[in-house]
Amino acid sequence: LEAFKKASNALRALNHKVRQQILNLIDQKGEITVSEIYAKLRIEQSLTSSYLAILRKSNIVKTRREGQSIHYSVNYDHIKQITKGADMING
Repeated sequence: LEAFKKASNALRALNHKVRQQILNLIDQKGEITVSEIYAKLRIEQSLTSSYLAILRKSNIVKTRREGQSIHYSVNYDHIKQITKGADMING
């Protein structure tokens, strides 16, 4: 049941066009900062940060601090777990 909840939360987080664009951008770059994301996608920094918070809370992205910068990367391990859980549900 817990795996289903995690998968459900992750899917809800991904069910947004801009968050999908952010995730695709992170995936392409490997690792990226908030500044790079909002400059590339041309959205406000505050909005970018709130979208990233949703992705981070659902464990889809992970962070690494370097000085004052926070670098975001895709949490592929968690995505694999979600996919595995979805496969189990589908039989």
